[in-house]
Amino acid sequence: MARRELRPAALEVAQAVRAMLPAGRVIVGCSGGADSLALALGAAWAAPRTGAAPLVVVVDHQLQPGSGEVAERVRCQLVDRNLEVQVRRVDVVDSGAGLEAAARDARLRALEADGVPVLLGHTLDDQAESVLLGLLRGSGTRSLAGMAARRGPFIRPLLNVRSATTRQACTDWGVEPWEDPHNADPRFTRVRARQLLAGMEGSLGRDVAPNLARTAALARFDADLLDELAAADVPDDSLADRLDVGTVADLPPALRLRVLHRWLRRTAPEVHLTHVLAVDELITGWRGQRGVDVPGGTVRREHGQLVLDAR
Repeated sequence: MARRELRPAALEVAQAVRAMLPAGRVIVGCSGGADSLALALGAAWAAPRTGAAPLVVVVDHQLQPGSGEVAERVRCQLVDRNLEVQVRRVDVVDSGAGLEAAARDARLRALEADGVPVLLGHTLDDQAESVLLGLLRGSGTRSLAGMAARRGPFIRPLLNVRSATTRQACTDWGVEPWEDPHNADPRFTRVRARQLLAGMEGSLGRDVAPNLARTAALARFDADLLDELAAADVPDDSLADRLDVGTVADLPPALRLRVLHRWLRRTAPEVHLTHVLAVDELITGWRGQRGVDVPGGTVRREHGQLVLDAR
């Protein structure tokens, strides 16, 4: 379809995708919802212009009755638009972090399995929800930074595009998105965040999503710089099972906490700010106290060093 034939919403999506679509093989994640469906069709429009070879992957989480039929319907819609499409079924196992997180992890593993760039359909509204959740968690600047436009193999071309635009783009392209019932299920944290955002907009009489997304961009600038400074003071290759207290004691808190977080994540990927602050007390508030429990082990102070005893 020639560029002049695209209506405004479809053109906005298509141009956003084109701006970030790499040449060569690329995976496009598609659930069949409006955001990812518009992403796939935007990739189809942009591919000849960037030299990309998109493969759309529809992940069937097998969590709802008829999920296979839904995935097949999405596949047929996109095949009719001359896109190459695969359905990949995954087994979702909740290891304790919740069904929402388990489904996300299984989906991302399926999408990155090819070892090529992966396009995801997160929008500005999704970014606003991420910032709100980070604010509610009280997890610091990195949490407020939301989702990165590029991180590892993952690329999010639509972070500056509204969900209303992707829905209109689907209408412009003449496709019908799938409405996932999980998107209205209050059991899921992100659904509750979405409802909270809508309530805030109603109470304040203004659209707060753009400001929250802008906050994410500014917080990311700050968080990236602080991470670089912390890594310069205490490089990754100097981190071991023991961390010398004198190495980090005089660092500014913003850098010291980042070093502790990186150190703890070597054996505890799920470490949170509360764990980091508790371990920091072994440096800044040392009174001979016992060790601190963290995911995956216990941290204690011994002869001027922090020692991580892994379980």
